[in-house]
Amino acid sequence: MILLDNVTKIYPKDSEPALDNVSLHVDPNEFLFIVGQSGAGKSTLLKMLTKEENPSSGKIIVGGIDLDYVKKRHIPHYRRRLGVVFQDNKLLPSRTVYENVAFALEIAGMSNKEINRTVPKVLDLVGLLDKAHKFPSNLSGGEIQRVGIARSVARQPKILIADEPTANLDPVTTKEIIDLLKRINDFGTTVLVTTHNDGIVNYLQKRVVTLDHGKIISDQKGKGVYRLEKEDPKNKRKTMPKVDKRPLHATKTKTPPKKKIIRTI
Repeated sequence: MILLDNVTKIYPKDSEPALDNVSLHVDPNEFLFIVGQSGAGKSTLLKMLTKEENPSSGKIIVGGIDLDYVKKRHIPHYRRRLGVVFQDNKLLPSRTVYENVAFALEIAGMSNKEINRTVPKVLDLVGLLDKAHKFPSNLSGGEIQRVGIARSVARQPKILIADEPTANLDPVTTKEIIDLLKRINDFGTTVLVTTHNDGIVNYLQKRVVTLDHGKIISDQKGKGVYRLEKEDPKNKRKTMPKVDKRPLHATKTKTPPKKKIIRTI
């Protein structure tokens, strides 16, 4: 369970708060998209959850832990309860896929026996068991992202946070990554995803929270779609973009008109 209660974050020298009186409740095993334009507050919200930043006011509770009482020396231990998929993955280039995942378990204090039992299962989950001894330089962008996900879920966290997990990926690979996150969610993990990709949001139709200037302006709790407000420069009124609910791999091709068949008697 995740709870944000009237959370505000004001950075020094900023004229407006990065988060402005945000309240949000996320149930266990929920899949949540957080959307919004650049600067809307998405990254700040994630930093609040991972304890990279502290709120200026308000309360945050994650997995039953009141973050007000997590001391600085205990932050690494707290973060091990979370799975975080970084946008740039932060893989170790000199280590293989297997070693990258194993390293995350080593620093968490897992024994070699547990590591040898866990890593193959996690690599199988993300479809990379046959790439276990490859180095990051020999992987595609989608495979690198899957290594990052494998490393994040290896400790079986209750909460997985993914920051723009499909950035710079092609549509087919994007669908594979989103299907993988959905599979992890089906196993009982709460999943939070920040994204600018309307296609993946409309594809899954899960809960969608929209941020704008640090405020939650929309919370679609079921069958949510990407509805980011845009300003029409001609008449200065707010308009909603058309929602494309087609599959991610669909292409925009025009169907030629059918020819009329004239029958003669």
